Amino acid sequence: MQDVQIRHDWTIEEIKEIYNTPLLELMYRAATVHRQTQDTAEVQVCTLLSIKTGGCSEDCAYCPQAARYNTDINVHGLLKKEEVLAYAEKARDAGSTRFCMGAAWREVRDNRDFDRVLDMVKGVNELGMEVCCTLGMLTEEQAQKLADAGLHAYNHNLDTSSEYYESIITTRTYDDRLRTLDNVRKAGVSVCCGGIIGLGESHEDRIGMLHTLSNMPKHPDSVPINALTRVKGTPMENMPKVAFWDMVRMIATTRIVIPRAMVRLSAGRAEMSLSEQAMCFMAGANSIFTGEKLLTTDNPSFEEDHMMFELLGLKPREAFKDQEAGVHVH
Repeated sequence: MQDVQIRHDWTIEEIKEIYNTPLLELMYRAATVHRQTQDTAEVQVCTLLSIKTGGCSEDCAYCPQAARYNTDINVHGLLKKEEVLAYAEKARDAGSTRFCMGAAWREVRDNRDFDRVLDMVKGVNELGMEVCCTLGMLTEEQAQKLADAGLHAYNHNLDTSSEYYESIITTRTYDDRLRTLDNVRKAGVSVCCGGIIGLGESHEDRIGMLHTLSNMPKHPDSVPINALTRVKGTPMENMPKVAFWDMVRMIATTRIVIPRAMVRLSAGRAEMSLSEQAMCFMAGANSIFTGEKLLTTDNPSFEEDHMMFELLGLKPREAFKDQEAGVHVH
């Protein structure tokens, strides 16, 4: 594989020029970068489980788990470790190599619930899977505790640009998010950080978010690109569906400016045809969530994804592959 230059000094103008490249040319360029940096037949297969659902005090305008919105979410407390491990085992046996646990918390508190999550992390780690968590804001000490328990990755999305951020969330700041990512990085945990398109943001906001991500001192190892899932009862329920071509454009631009990342085709995949998903893989996506649910919203099943992999000649990426190969993302 050729060495592609990893840059941390992208300008807004450069990313804008890439983003606005005619689509087929952009896809070709992204596919070329993908081929130079990774095995294009490999897709990282992740499964996401909501271990604590609903009742969150935040006001993220897209989220059905916010306590202030009247949605059809079944609120439940923290699951038992046995339930979580049984689900993780099922996911592993179906081909998932990364297991992500999400809790609808604003931030982690040092209490019994956090101790139980640390215990879950240890348990999933013992199954030979990469363990990921998304639990809200973290202190440096909490990030270290998760690392010590065997956490492989932590997801904390920026969602959008710093300029548009306050239009969708007022209960925590953009800097709060960046601080959590710093804490995760200091603990030596892999950073998973991306965003959502379709929140009413402009193309400039999408470019702005990629500018922030691509200029981090160390690029995120995983970048989820989500299309807004419009949920009844949230302020975003009547937003128009994200155009498929916008997803392709976003994935391709991400692949070019953050070349070694796992670019994850995340929320919104359930509304895509097989040929649309294939186009996203051609544009540089190489990671998906599989299993019936993405926290609380629908997602293609394990069986559907097996069929898709077979048809497209894709194979699941092994767990801990970068560590084994001694590859470091700079």
